Amino acid sequence: MVMDERILHIQHCMYQYSRAIYRSIKDLIDPYVDDETQLEYRREVLQACEGTMQRLAQDPHYFAKPDRALFQDIRRYFPINVQAQVAWAVNHGVDAAVGFVEDQIEAGAFDGGVARCRATTRKGKACQRTPLPDRDYCPSHQHLERSKAAA
Repeated sequence: MVMDERILHIQHCMYQYSRAIYRSIKDLIDPYVDDETQLEYRREVLQACEGTMQRLAQDPHYFAKPDRALFQDIRRYFPINVQAQVAWAVNHGVDAAVGFVEDQIEAGAFDGGVARCRATTRKGKACQRTPLPDRDYCPSHQHLERSKAAA
């Protein structure tokens, strides 16, 4: 029951990120096309934003550059003189969504509610192991918990 609520919360937040990106760029869509074409372009941009956020929420570990993918999908709907502005908006919107997803991963939302070790590897990545019961760290990093308690 708690996981269902967490998943609904994540889906709602990802929907909000997709809408925020769309709202920030919708008025930049090519103004030189007829109204019907512009409406179609808006639908396509909205679908691309939603699709990117859905994919990010469903499979965050295997979506390497979501901002680049979204910009490549929608850039044809904007005149060349606003593409830098669109790229900036997409980059910042997707970065915010990625940050949210990373926070959810750390909290265990994407692993069936299983928390992850709070330590980082030598390369600076988050440890992917499951912590010991009622602890913050996995067996490999349990020494960090003792040093934290001593401090």
